[in-house]
Amino acid sequence: MNCKTLTSMLLFSMVPLLAAAQTPQHQDRATIVVRPADAPKWAIAIHGGAGTIPKTLPEERKQQYLHSLAEALKIGQGVLQQGGTSLDAVEKVVRFLEDDPLFNAGKGAVYTHEGTHELDAAIMNGRDLSCGSVAMLKTVKNPISLARLVMEKSPHVFMAGEGAEKFATEMKVERVPNTYFDTAFRYQQLQEALAKDQKDRDTVGAVALDVHGNLAAATSSGGLTNKRFGRLGDVPIIGAGTYANNQTCAISATGIGEQFIRHTVAHDISALMEYAGLTLQQAAERVIRQKLQPGDGGVIGISHDGSLALVYNSEGMYRGAADSAGRFEVKIWE
Repeated sequence: MNCKTLTSMLLFSMVPLLAAAQTPQHQDRATIVVRPADAPKWAIAIHGGAGTIPKTLPEERKQQYLHSLAEALKIGQGVLQQGGTSLDAVEKVVRFLEDDPLFNAGKGAVYTHEGTHELDAAIMNGRDLSCGSVAMLKTVKNPISLARLVMEKSPHVFMAGEGAEKFATEMKVERVPNTYFDTAFRYQQLQEALAKDQKDRDTVGAVALDVHGNLAAATSSGGLTNKRFGRLGDVPIIGAGTYANNQTCAISATGIGEQFIRHTVAHDISALMEYAGLTLQQAAERVIRQKLQPGDGGVIGISHDGSLALVYNSEGMYRGAADSAGRFEVKIWE
């Protein structure tokens, strides 16, 4: 065998290795997971925050929350029923909740210690693990849509503060003065928090499975009432408050952000499914009930097979769920 022939054989044998090395890091996972024949064709879960929600909540206000949750759920349901993507469904649901002053996101964002508003959001595509996060926004009307633009129109994952605002200008997203986010209810909360040196928190989020088999998660928040020093919570941190992977699940969290960051809650649930073989419900229960402290908050999750889990260890969680099998419900307490 001459040198020329040997070289040709070596190069030919290396072709599969070279092809593997050039394979994109984030592959399409839509064809990897086999879904049971009786699994829902699509499903969605939403939340509007978890925490101390007394059952003495005035009936009128209770009905306002339930009505808003139902309207948000109908938006996501409509997208998915028509064959739309899970990404579109979760973005549109969260945009609706951002525009509703009842919830701590967008228009209803809480006040910082200085009396202003700083907003965070994240979105993730379970098909290829692409994701986008934004934090410390002050003039972006719908942070979740800017997070999606970070994911789709930039090479980055996370943008914060002034840089994120500049990116918003380049993307020509809708802007508003910071005072747009003012509400009398949140201002009253700030005054009470200043007097007691306490911090209230809430979040909104959505997770969905579409008819194409793809998962997505989206979360948005105004952070903590009375927060200081540029504090950030779990919402914009991928793997803590937001995560999606077609092989396992999509998760959106709500509660005490520091705890969800410490325990990388969203990814931990996915990892328990992937490496320990737990179901979504089992994984969510283990993390929320065993790792977190009572009152820390909760998660909504959807598995690759369409099953849903809405688990919390706080007094209540504004939440809703719907699927192609006919489920449609909104709740606050058990």
